[in-house]
Amino acid sequence: MSTHDPEVLLGIDIGGTKCVVAAGRPGGEILAETRLERWTSGSPERDLETLAETTREVMAAASVTAPAIRALGLSAPGPLDPVSGIVHEAPNLPGWVGVQVCERLARALEVPVRIENDANAAALAEWRFGAGRGASSMLFLTMSTGVGAGLVLDGGLHRGHHFLAGEFGHIPVAPGGRACNCGLRGCLEAYTGGAAIATRIREDVAQGEAAGLLERAHGDPARIDARLWIEAVRENDAYAVGIYTEFLDQLAEGLAILVPLLDPERIVLGTIVQRNPDLFLDPLRERVRERIWKFFPGLQILAGELGPRLPALAALAVAALGKVPASRS
Repeated sequence: MSTHDPEVLLGIDIGGTKCVVAAGRPGGEILAETRLERWTSGSPERDLETLAETTREVMAAASVTAPAIRALGLSAPGPLDPVSGIVHEAPNLPGWVGVQVCERLARALEVPVRIENDANAAALAEWRFGAGRGASSMLFLTMSTGVGAGLVLDGGLHRGHHFLAGEFGHIPVAPGGRACNCGLRGCLEAYTGGAAIATRIREDVAQGEAAGLLERAHGDPARIDARLWIEAVRENDAYAVGIYTEFLDQLAEGLAILVPLLDPERIVLGTIVQRNPDLFLDPLRERVRERIWKFFPGLQILAGELGPRLPALAALAVAALGKVPASRS
């Protein structure tokens, strides 16, 4: 491979506990990749030095130098500004408040740097490389710790006026319902976010419920998480199935709001649904059909295809983007 091939991309998927650094091609081929575990230090300056040094190691492994790189793409937790390249605040990255991440990495590595929030980046990856290939409009949902979305509308990423489009987790699906971490009540995230589900189960355990989940956690409520909940659903535990039914109903309520508003060609679901399509896809499709106008018959609801490749490909998809639009005040 020529070291001056202009079609080489770099990507960094920045997470609170894990970080993925990759070099690849616009078509999705990964040339080199490495993962960092528990990498944050509490100092953004040291963290950025770690990212820069790790990126240099990946470039060396891929046999590329800075002149060969089209761009470095960053997938990061928000809120952030893709125009200024600043991460305003990242709760899972200690000390990351007002960090000029693009400017600093561009200076350290001598390559152009672009950034998108992690939900947008994941949407771009599924659209470019996965279940959204060929769609003109696609909604990607992630339901991990929280609930977020990325929107590809009419062939392009939709960021919104304040770059906050896709905060799907804070659609009110049960007004006055369960408390959400955002300070509101009845948000979708309070019913379908992995962290919210685990918190709810622990609360019920304290009230003497969810005995099956507690047994699976070997008597330790702190070990209860979404994975154990799914195991219990698969074994037809009545309590777990009740939460599963509510999960499907509330997710369908949220999607029934977005479908008439955005008219997407496809909805691609990540994380919990992507890992368990046999449990979720058919009942969710049925519930959504019951809640939307009959003139949306061609809507496709699919599981994400990228799985463990998603972090690296999300960051590379950001690198493949053109220049972001100017900020709107």
